Amino acid sequence: MIERKIGFSNDLYTEIQSQHIRERISRFGNKLYLEMGGKLFDDNHASRVLPGFKPDSKLQMLGNLRDTLEIIIVISALDIERNKVRQDLGITYDEDVLRLREEFINRNFRVAGVVITHYNGQKSAALYRERLGRMGIRSWIHYTIDGYPDNVALIDSEEGFGRNDYVETERPLVIVTAPGPGSGKMAVCLSQLYQENRRGIRAGYAKFETFPVWNLPLQHPINMAYEAATADLNDVNMIDPFHLNAYGKVAVNYNRDIEIFPVLNALFEGIYGENPYKSPTDMGVNMVARCIVDDNVCAEASKDEIIRRYYTALNRMAEGLCDEQEINKILRLMRQLKIDTTMRRTTVAAHLRKQQTGHTASAIELPDGTIVAANSSELLGCSAALILNVTKHLAGIDHGLKLIPQDLIEPIQHTKVHCLGARNPRLHTDEVIVALSVLSEHDDNCRRALEQLPQLRGCQVHSTVMLGEVDRRIFKKLGVDLTCDPVRKDQLTNR
Repeated sequence: MIERKIGFSNDLYTEIQSQHIRERISRFGNKLYLEMGGKLFDDNHASRVLPGFKPDSKLQMLGNLRDTLEIIIVISALDIERNKVRQDLGITYDEDVLRLREEFINRNFRVAGVVITHYNGQKSAALYRERLGRMGIRSWIHYTIDGYPDNVALIDSEEGFGRNDYVETERPLVIVTAPGPGSGKMAVCLSQLYQENRRGIRAGYAKFETFPVWNLPLQHPINMAYEAATADLNDVNMIDPFHLNAYGKVAVNYNRDIEIFPVLNALFEGIYGENPYKSPTDMGVNMVARCIVDDNVCAEASKDEIIRRYYTALNRMAEGLCDEQEINKILRLMRQLKIDTTMRRTTVAAHLRKQQTGHTASAIELPDGTIVAANSSELLGCSAALILNVTKHLAGIDHGLKLIPQDLIEPIQHTKVHCLGARNPRLHTDEVIVALSVLSEHDDNCRRALEQLPQLRGCQVHSTVMLGEVDRRIFKKLGVDLTCDPVRKDQLTNR
């Protein structure tokens, strides 16, 4: 197994982050609503910019608190109505709620149920709630409040938060999460504080966002990578002026939390008579910075992530999904850090291979720095050829050996074109992997090559052409970080 550079201690994180949350619970009389932004698992952005951070690190951390917590999953009636889709998974938010619930239960976490927010009589939301009921899942309704979040007098009243269903919880820590942004997690937490206070319970609120990292410099590559990741949302990292004014210390937050803090301050004062927090940074519980063990490794990984996000934005624009504003924002970040696409070694290698062969090409960088490249041919697409080349390299198989005989590839191509109506006869990555699997029963080299696939997790790949959905999906399942030139296959004269 190839050794990977580590910049972040996952073990230290699970220990001190859970301890910090315990301390915050005790600060509020043993009842805390913790709004969790970002992804609780499959957090691949964090694992890329913090090498050593596991995609499910936050769930591992919460495992230390399992007996003291329960989970509320939030979904907006607006997102149900418009069938909003999680782009990374390709499923609607309402389906993702069920997926999240099952994932939590499978890990032995208690799930209280589902809160449907922004409810204003939407039929689709009512039908969804009926579906939850048939599945034995408890649900509650939180209504649209006119003028939220600015109309504090209405919000902090019986016609505001007082109108919402009260979610009965039993444990000291209540995690409030959702499939994505804009679901109403914060409003659910604040509504619960109002409801608890009416019942004589002084519950607390805290926010858990991994990024930006509040106690790293504003222009640290890790924080700048977060800006690149949210370029489509136009989020901006800022110095928290409230924290600086209260404590004379610099802390980093992002514009939305800073902009909403005066409103939150008024809401807290309405509920409690005072705000326990002096700044939006105070509300957070993030301990990521204390778990960075090699800042240089994390900084370099973050720079690479910014370049990855740049290519993602270029691809989105090529597909008509964004404009130049998103791209220009990432370019500004790259200029500030004095980086460009030539610093992504796989990009340089893929372009060189294309120049040498005249065909579309791809390249992969292994954790030890080795670069393996491949190009398309009459038989294989460049990504399929790359899978064969890199697994042969890792297995120590002679590069000149053909793992999949041509007389096996040609019948597959015939079926694709003449039976399935495909325009491109070349084998994709999934077809190559299936072929290797079949041959591995009787061919030791194919078996050895197939066994190398897990080692590709976390590797970097670049392609000189935008790959199709099948190839992108396979690389994602393998845990490979992919970038592509913004060139569609239909733009190529020689495909």
